[in-house]
Amino acid sequence: MKVAKKQKEVRAQIKPEKKYSLDQALDFVQKGATAKFDETVDAAIRLGVDAKQSNQQVRGAVVLPHGLGKTVRVLVFAKGEKDKEAREAGADFVGADDVVEKINGGWMDFDAVIATPDMMGLVGKIGKVLGPRGLMPNPKLGTVTCDVKKAIQEVKSGKLEFRTEKAAIIHVPIGKVSFGKVKLQDNLKAILENVRRLKPASAKGIYFKGLSLSSTVGPCVRIDMGEVSKIVEG
Repeated sequence: MKVAKKQKEVRAQIKPEKKYSLDQALDFVQKGATAKFDETVDAAIRLGVDAKQSNQQVRGAVVLPHGLGKTVRVLVFAKGEKDKEAREAGADFVGADDVVEKINGGWMDFDAVIATPDMMGLVGKIGKVLGPRGLMPNPKLGTVTCDVKKAIQEVKSGKLEFRTEKAAIIHVPIGKVSFGKVKLQDNLKAILENVRRLKPASAKGIYFKGLSLSSTVGPCVRIDMGEVSKIVEG
């Protein structure tokens, strides 16, 4: 009851129609994170693009300066020397046909997938399984590569992939509540700067149209867009 009461008090302080400074928003998010576990802080970034148009899709990846505060299980599709390199670099699972068979059988105990270019023909066989889950390796995101060691290190250290959804919104985690304001701000800045660099040439008008933060079970807080301008231009 105490937890529910505390969150109710925080929600009562947040005015739905008001947009807050980043500092104020993070205060609300931290106070509203009343679960017994370390809640994840999520950002919802609304862009001025037409997500239905293929030339206005925004998709990329960024290595967050402070990671995401979670262990990432990495699966690598590789053979021969690259198989050995992947294992030595800390991959949790490495394989080829045997892994495809396991995945077709329902196995999904991994969070990220990396593949060497020569393995993509094989990986394509499970594209319908990996694709909808956002796990399909992609050369533009650095997950189809010959440098599997670097790719594994980036993913393990907090590499985050992002993409616009149907409503032109990018939903991304920026860390754990326990990170504190400074680390959460650093991670958010890295994400926003990358999203800005990926602005489609065909997108006209205001690019960043909305930003809100929330914790796993806490209230959602809208951010003043002037704050976003400071972050990406400052």
